[in-house]
Amino acid sequence: MKSILHYFKEVSINVFDNLGLAWWVEIITQNPRCTYYFGPFMNSADAKAAIQGYVEDLEMEGAQGIAIDIKRCKPKSLTISDDQAERIDAKVRPVLSGQM
Repeated sequence: MKSILHYFKEVSINVFDNLGLAWWVEIITQNPRCTYYFGPFMNSADAKAAIQGYVEDLEMEGAQGIAIDIKRCKPKSLTISDDQAERIDAKVRPVLSGQM
């Protein structure tokens, strides 16, 4: 059974995340070319404490060229690969008013 303190922390993190004030670990890998977001965290110290486990998991999967950043943000997606971004960009076409 979860304690009241644990429940309060989860609710607080969700509120911070909804406001874009939560902390996230952003990991960018060169091979494969991906950006990963891990979180949310209530503070940067909690995010920093979790980094080693995330990096170990990615290295075990063969990821190389790992760069890490801890920041406040609100990611729209937890994993973004370069080929996904290229496919999304290729589908986006500007639409001018009055044209189909």
